[in-house]
Amino acid sequence: MLSRILIFPFVLLVRFYQTAISPFTPSACRFEPTCSSYMIMALQTHGLFYGSFLGAKRILSCHPWGKSGYDPVPEKKCNHKH
Repeated sequence: MLSRILIFPFVLLVRFYQTAISPFTPSACRFEPTCSSYMIMALQTHGLFYGSFLGAKRILSCHPWGKSGYDPVPEKKCNHKH
């Protein structure tokens, strides 16, 4: 619950970008899902710190000399003790 509260303002920022800024700029993302969708999924899956790290890493790799194609958010690892 606390994690959702912490990531909420960041998700709102990305949603604002997706609805108010992105439609007026040329489509340039080289990945699927897009970098903004990836950021939201990373925050929701991994929380504020690691999710932000993954999202920033993805955005920094989205350039003409970087990779492209399908790049999903990694699954969250379980820490179960047997």
